[in-house]
Amino acid sequence: MESPFDVLQVDPDADEADIERAFRRRIKEVHPDQGGSVEEFRLVHAAREQLLARHLEDVDPSDLSVDVGGNGTEPVASTVQYLNFEVFEDYGWSLEDDDLFEKAAEADLDTSDYGRFLVEPSESVLEAAENRGFEWPYACRGGACANCAVAVQDGDLSTPVNHVLPDEMVDCGIRLSCVAKPTTDESNVIFNVKQLPELDELRLPPRPFE
Repeated sequence: MESPFDVLQVDPDADEADIERAFRRRIKEVHPDQGGSVEEFRLVHAAREQLLARHLEDVDPSDLSVDVGGNGTEPVASTVQYLNFEVFEDYGWSLEDDDLFEKAAEADLDTSDYGRFLVEPSESVLEAAENRGFEWPYACRGGACANCAVAVQDGDLSTPVNHVLPDEMVDCGIRLSCVAKPTTDESNVIFNVKQLPELDELRLPPRPFE
């Protein structure tokens, strides 16, 4: 297991400002969108949390270590909570609602419309959904269209360098499930958002793929 000081590349006497500056630098270096791995991304997050907590709990620096993969080498699965955009009209919901998943939990929706599943490190979100028996929309399976688009409400999914989404859509939390992988332990995603007007020109004809 690595020392969080080594992960963030800071000295043991680093203060909170030093830790935050190092975190911002390191998270850019290891982000999956920039060629890093999900495991490195999580390790940097875990290191920051440990070091910030140290200032509150008066922990001996030599006692600190970070391990996001059980034994330090094995990557772990992530949990994705999902919600079907197609049920929004029936319930009067909007993507701007802050408590969508709380509402969904109380709405007695079918498991095809709301629930949770695990995403293994080797799976994209779309692959994980399909491997657990769900039929989510897709077309190209390579990031070249928006048929598989999802909206991330909490947590985050990776965005490969080569994809069709404009920057403003990525900034709004839109991801492509066919190439995206979770970069956080838990994520809340809304699938079937391909019908959003902003994605009209990025969709491919659904047949025969869907």
